Amino acid sequence: MAIVTLIWALISAVSALIIARMVWIVMGGRWNRKRAVGFFHPYTNDGGGGERVLWCAVKAIQEDTPHLHCIIYTGDHDASPESLTARALDRFGVKLVSPPKVVHLYKRKWIEETTYPRFTMIGQSFGSVYLSWEALSKFTPHYYFDTSGYAFTYPVARIFGCKVICYTHYPTISLDMLSRVRGRNSMYNNNALIAQSIWLSQCKVIYYILFSWMYGIVGSCAHLAMVNSSWTQSHIEKLWGNPGRIKRVYPPCDTSGLQVLPLERQMKNPTIISVAQFRPEKAHALQLEAFSIAINKLDADLPKPKLLFVGSCRNKADEERLQNLKDQAIELKVAEYVEFYKNLMYRDLVRLLGSSVAGLHSMTDEHFGISVVEYMAAGAIPIAHNSAGPKMDIVLEEDGQQTGFLAQTVEEFADAILKITRMPETERLKVAAAARRRACMFSEQKFYDDFRAAVRPILCNMNA
Repeated sequence: MAIVTLIWALISAVSALIIARMVWIVMGGRWNRKRAVGFFHPYTNDGGGGERVLWCAVKAIQEDTPHLHCIIYTGDHDASPESLTARALDRFGVKLVSPPKVVHLYKRKWIEETTYPRFTMIGQSFGSVYLSWEALSKFTPHYYFDTSGYAFTYPVARIFGCKVICYTHYPTISLDMLSRVRGRNSMYNNNALIAQSIWLSQCKVIYYILFSWMYGIVGSCAHLAMVNSSWTQSHIEKLWGNPGRIKRVYPPCDTSGLQVLPLERQMKNPTIISVAQFRPEKAHALQLEAFSIAINKLDADLPKPKLLFVGSCRNKADEERLQNLKDQAIELKVAEYVEFYKNLMYRDLVRLLGSSVAGLHSMTDEHFGISVVEYMAAGAIPIAHNSAGPKMDIVLEEDGQQTGFLAQTVEEFADAILKITRMPETERLKVAAAARRRACMFSEQKFYDDFRAAVRPILCNMNA
């Protein structure tokens, strides 16, 4: 069934491209494009860092080029200009200049992972071609801006005559993913059954190589590709080539609003926060297990901390994942020390960050890690996975002072929790202050400055 679905998606995608090309030729090679920037963001309710980038990008373009309308392509049917404007402000603190126009998409099922039980990556990629065809057929802007990482839509946008801009949070496929399959390492994106089989692993390696080749071709269709970290930039340059079109623009982090929070925290009932969508790659279960170990090892005379899970759910699978975490907390006998907050308002998130002594983030190869920066700006010492963005860009020393902890295993995360819990207040304040200074380089204003510098040469040259 999965293969049939994949073949149908492929046929649909190819057919759409052929028809688009024929129409383009018939029209003399020109489309009736509107003076607008169309943002391809099918999930405008995901609540993550990608959505924050979307609204900050919209705001920057509205302020810098007011003659261009901003259009949002969304699969959320209840989304309206007014509701999205309110959401940008309530959830992320981003005040748009004016409500963006909305184009509703009704073919979003073709990019949902549940549509492709097998060959999910390539199925979603070809499905995105079909979805972008729907989007651009309904409204063809002068500029097509992908903020969700659907690189296979770029050739479609080029055929429609659009200038293609993208903000890539992470590559759909990376060389790290390929090396894990070759090494037969089981992970959320490499099933244990495949990892245990030499033959299946070899087949997957071939599949990944072919996909990375296709990914490189479609990615090279972007006129400008902004990436969010050193790690992402390295992979995108190797896969897409043409480094001259690739600009590193760190994502917007609310450092200014969080830096006004006092660094002093009450330690009678210390709290540790974890901010991330309830997705499998965020490894919440690892955090819960590490917290359980730390609780059991904590000195009897020290107060036991509370762990606050804050995140959003995109779909039923995320809801089930959240419920599984609650069940795990009961099994580990730490339920009384764990609290869960789903789809929290931004002002409430700030309140929780302002009372937390530490922040957990355990995703392997996290492309950047906005929540890690938010921890640091708020005065919560980060405990992040020792890889990719947090390792290469964020949790680095500031003026020779430690700014946080990096960990990989459950035991290492547990040890870091214990170190912060046992840390003398004077030392904790030194680390927290250094982390806050480090967070300044990832501010929202820095994003606006770098974003404008990257897009201005394209947006200011309409006829290029």
